Amino acid sequence: MNGLARAFFLVAILAAVCGMIWGIQMSATHDHSLSPAHGHLNLLGWVSCSIFAFYYHLVPEAAERPLARLHFGLVLASVLILTPGIALAIQQQTELPAKLGSALMLLSMLVFGWIVLREGRSLARA
Repeated sequence: MNGLARAFFLVAILAAVCGMIWGIQMSATHDHSLSPAHGHLNLLGWVSCSIFAFYYHLVPEAAERPLARLHFGLVLASVLILTPGIALAIQQQTELPAKLGSALMLLSMLVFGWIVLREGRSLARA
């Protein structure tokens, strides 16, 4: 696995490790109040980034397009903003980062959908 696929997979692994450490910390302290943020880190960081990694590995032509790099940037930014944003919202400090991170993740999924649709048409013509 190389290039963008590898970058997505490395982010996925980092998110999984952070999620596991966070889960252990919550268990040890018996404080699960931030579990929604922990869950989003696992789902968006580990699961989604793994799926993106495997897609780009299986369709390397898609990974070479500039839109794929934009996709990576949007996903990375959204995970980094959304996860602490949810924690801040739970603690009733501010909802703005959670809202921004959510919007960025939605945008990243729309970009990914466009990439998949575009590549599907390109592959069908080949």
